[in-house]
Amino acid sequence: MNDFLWVEKYRPTIVEDCILPQSIKDVFQGFVDQKELPNLLLSGTAGVGKTTIAKALCDEIGASYIMINGSDEGRFLDTVRNRIRTFASTVSLTSGASHKVVIIDEADNTTNDVQLSLRSAVEEFHSNCRFIFTCNFINKIIEPLHSRCTVVDFRVKNGQSIELQKQFFDRLRWILKTEGINHEDKVVAKLIRRYYPDWRRLINECQRYSASGSIDSAILVDVADVNLDTLLSSLKKKEFTNVKNWVVQHLDNDPSMVMRKVYDSLYGVLKPTSIPEAVLIIAKYMKDITIVPDQEINMLACLTEIMMSCEFK
Repeated sequence: MNDFLWVEKYRPTIVEDCILPQSIKDVFQGFVDQKELPNLLLSGTAGVGKTTIAKALCDEIGASYIMINGSDEGRFLDTVRNRIRTFASTVSLTSGASHKVVIIDEADNTTNDVQLSLRSAVEEFHSNCRFIFTCNFINKIIEPLHSRCTVVDFRVKNGQSIELQKQFFDRLRWILKTEGINHEDKVVAKLIRRYYPDWRRLINECQRYSASGSIDSAILVDVADVNLDTLLSSLKKKEFTNVKNWVVQHLDNDPSMVMRKVYDSLYGVLKPTSIPEAVLIIAKYMKDITIVPDQEINMLACLTEIMMSCEFK
């Protein structure tokens, strides 16, 4: 299966090959050079490379490690606690790093009880085991666990985005060439701009598009070309059926970018007193984009709330 999934097949195995701001790579390279690492809390949006760098770090140091997904197992307190205890309490059989490593992926999806148990594990097994926690929302990590880790923030600073996109452009072209997929550079560049900084989704989308054997302009429906005039008119007239039909017709577009375009357009059609409320509504539904099971319902709910709650000019 890993040979089929591009995100796994081309996942970097050393720190140097990871596409990250240089300042962040230098931190992890320092751990590799020392053959040692502290307990880590890696924070950043989905798909930026937190799990990839955690695995690469362990592989390069030569540390044996296990992965536990907070979304899958975090709520099963006894299961997680026993699995960690069994792994962490045994001596590593590898000749690399002096410590074993437990990677808790999506730790912000675990309950407070689980995090308190993990805090205890961090202390109990400090002589034999290190912990790497990844999270999208650092505010969901309890302070006692937060304070026991070295925090690495994956947010990209101003001026770093262009260089990172260029690096990923080169990486993606290499992947497509290796897979024998014909492509247009301008389309690859547009895909990168659309999905940045979610590299995981970018690779998954490219693999999906490549099923036809090529990546060209025919596969790309750019959200910038979406005409909102019909939608805004329907919202103003409170025509729910027309709004629903518009959402269905535009499901191929990235929902976060559609919401952003709606946000940009509302300033011209809403009364000034309604703009703050519209901003809060859009922010609420954008926050749930990565976790909702049905994007159509989420988008429609957002537009319906704007339609019913806000005053149009």
